[in-house]
Amino acid sequence: MSRRSKIQIQVLKLYKDFLRVSKDKPGVKDYIRSEFRKNAQIARKDTLHIEHLLRRGERQLELLKTKEVQGVGVFVDDEKKKTE
Repeated sequence: MSRRSKIQIQVLKLYKDFLRVSKDKPGVKDYIRSEFRKNAQIARKDTLHIEHLLRRGERQLELLKTKEVQGVGVFVDDEKKKTE
C-alpha cells in the first residue's frame, strides 16, 4: 500500500472537515461532493493549482462554519435548462 503525500492528506482532511460542517446545512453535502469530484481530475503534479484550491477551500470552510450560513442554493441558467 502506497503512502499518501502531504498534499493528499491535506485534501482528505479538508474534505472530511467540509462533510463534518455540512451535517446541519441543507444542500451543502451534495455541493461539496460535486466540487471535490470535479477537481479530482487535476493532475497530481499540478501542485500550484492544488495548493490554490486548498487555500480557497479553507477560506470557504471558515465561512461555512459561521452561523450566518444556513445552506447552499444553486442557480440554474434558464437558457441551459431549455436546451436540455
